[in-house]
Amino acid sequence: MKIQIVRDVLEANDQLAGDIRNIAKKEGFTLVNIMSSPGSGKTTLLERLIPALTNKEIRTAVIEGDITTTADAERIARMNIPVAQINTESFGGDCHLGAEVILPALHQFDLNNLDLIFIENVGNLVCPAEFDTGANVNIVVISTTEGEDKPLKYPLMFRVCQIAVINKIDLLPHLRFDIQILEENIRKINPMMKIVSCSAQTGEGFDQLTKLVIAKR
Repeated sequence: MKIQIVRDVLEANDQLAGDIRNIAKKEGFTLVNIMSSPGSGKTTLLERLIPALTNKEIRTAVIEGDITTTADAERIARMNIPVAQINTESFGGDCHLGAEVILPALHQFDLNNLDLIFIENVGNLVCPAEFDTGANVNIVVISTTEGEDKPLKYPLMFRVCQIAVINKIDLLPHLRFDIQILEENIRKINPMMKIVSCSAQTGEGFDQLTKLVIAKR
């Protein structure tokens, strides 16, 4: 019976995710789901990426997911773009965002006037990979402070994503970290993965990341 319950939950989520993709197609926007462990730099990455997209006349919005607080949403709101906050504490403190919470968040936006909507998922390398948000593109962010073995330890995350962003490369001189080993481990799990190395702090590598995101439209 428990297996059936789990199946029902995932099937219901997948149905809603399909509805979200239909909405995105109809309204003409692309939904991008950004996932990572806590502290990898997702919010800082968006703070640098969104202005670069705005300069290219790409209209953006962000759905912020956290168990509690609005700290990240407040940072994003300073860029004067639409932001919708989802706190999961009120429904059990889920460590992921599912399609059932993404759909009402989308209704907070004027979808006709948006080109890209980012989901900043709850910081976790496990649960967010298990639930389809309805996104057209999945991005995993992994920082150089996390070690090279994360793709091997959390393979599903790297299987469901199309882009891997290796963040905090400005810290490489201070770490025992081999970026080539990380890239090799990513490709062991997902040979088709697009990989971009960057620093959300300094901006290094962001031209490539911006072009990659735009291409996914």
